[in-house]
Amino acid sequence: MTDNKSEDVIPITVEFSGGLEMLFSNKRKHNLSIPRNDDSGAASNIAFLVSYLCQNVMKDPRKNLFVLDETVRPGILVLINDADWELEGEDKYEIQRGDNILFVSTLHGG
Repeated sequence: MTDNKSEDVIPITVEFSGGLEMLFSNKRKHNLSIPRNDDSGAASNIAFLVSYLCQNVMKDPRKNLFVLDETVRPGILVLINDADWELEGEDKYEIQRGDNILFVSTLHGG
């Protein structure tokens, strides 16, 4: 007997560093189970993940430090399984079971 519930979600690890962790309860690593499909029924991708993180994981009201125009702000490096997201299709990359997605702020005050 298969567990339909487990087939409806994708287990992933999301990490934040470079100061971004302060927006996510000062926690660097989050083990999440996200919906397999977005609201339109399409496979969940990085764009969906960013929205999901803002709605369900981010406790800090300063969403603008993480997103700009509904995508990751310039100055935030995104690595998907240790590869730059630009090599993977950026926010269109379809999330796979076990993916590790790392968001790193490269911007530092001074």
